[in-house]
Amino acid sequence: MTIDIITPTTKLFSSNAKLINLPGSKGSFEILENHAPIVATLVAGTVIVVDNEDQRNSFEISGGVVEQSDNKVIVLVE
Repeated sequence: MTIDIITPTTKLFSSNAKLINLPGSKGSFEILENHAPIVATLVAGTVIVVDNEDQRNSFEISGGVVEQSDNKVIVLVE
């Protein structure tokens, strides 16, 4: 699946990955390939992306929104 993590000023991450772990407003959750479409709010915490080579990338955020549809994840963060 394709993951883009975007701030108001820059694109932090853009690549294919096999999972993303997000700090949701109702608790932490993961999105895997072929996940059902979702839109959710995010709170302060760590976003963890595991790419197709099992490399972990982490990003500290102060909040945001995530949308997933058709194996494309867009994370808008502050």
